[in-house]
Amino acid sequence: MTISASMVKDLRVRTGAGMMECKRALTEVEGDIDAAIELLRKKGAASADKKAGRIAAEGVVFATFSDDRKAATLVEVNCETDFVAKDEGFVSFVSQVALSVQRDNPADTQALSSLSLGDKGQTVEEARKALIGKIGENISIRRFIFWQAEEGSQLSGYLHGSRIGVLVEHTGSNQNLGRDIAMHVAASQPLCVSTDEIPRDVIDKERKIYKAQAMESGKPEAIMEKMVEGRVNKFKKENTLLGQPFVKDPDLSVEKVLSAEGESILRFIRYEVGEGIEKREDDFVSEVMAQAKGG
Repeated sequence: MTISASMVKDLRVRTGAGMMECKRALTEVEGDIDAAIELLRKKGAASADKKAGRIAAEGVVFATFSDDRKAATLVEVNCETDFVAKDEGFVSFVSQVALSVQRDNPADTQALSSLSLGDKGQTVEEARKALIGKIGENISIRRFIFWQAEEGSQLSGYLHGSRIGVLVEHTGSNQNLGRDIAMHVAASQPLCVSTDEIPRDVIDKERKIYKAQAMESGKPEAIMEKMVEGRVNKFKKENTLLGQPFVKDPDLSVEKVLSAEGESILRFIRYEVGEGIEKREDDFVSEVMAQAKGG
């Protein structure tokens, strides 16, 4: 299989490994980028795949809440450029879409497209097409979620500008703490609330990688097993909300902060603009140029 320069570039961006290491890895796994990432990690040539979900599109994340904090909506609407993402008409459209979701709780984006939008007598789809015609860029409603809190709990949230949005459902009535936890989720990106929620296949994959790394050390089997389990436990702490150091007080874990307040987290969700969407080819050049100009 021919390994293209764009494939090598993509792997470099996602792993931080060298160009030749990326090309060799892709050649070995016949172009499978996920397998190449795992291979590089096993060889110690790449850090954890932190950049796999790097922001690759423009747009806005927006949230709405009911007055009693028992219902909330989070939406992501994408456009092509950062310039349009800041356009007043685009931002207004996104906020109206969020209100439509909260009002009618559609099943999916297709159902959402037929809902009325605001008081202009247009459907969401009609308004989207009209905005495309006015702005001259493709606009898509990528995803949304509508939550209703369970009995005895409420919803809090945090928006980091217009690019990251988080909803958190928590017990108790401390809205400030709820917002702080949502802010923590925005910054620290946990996979789930607690270790028992981490999918089994994720743990198995990490264990295989750590075992391959440990075998390179040449240490006795018993010591290697301890190394592997130690790294697995570290992975669990680093990737679960309760196990992470609290961003506002790193000396305490999130679990200890919640325990001190007598509260608990039932669930959370985090949206980041463009995560998982592949950028256009010319964006890479622009990024390199911008970095060069910035020294």
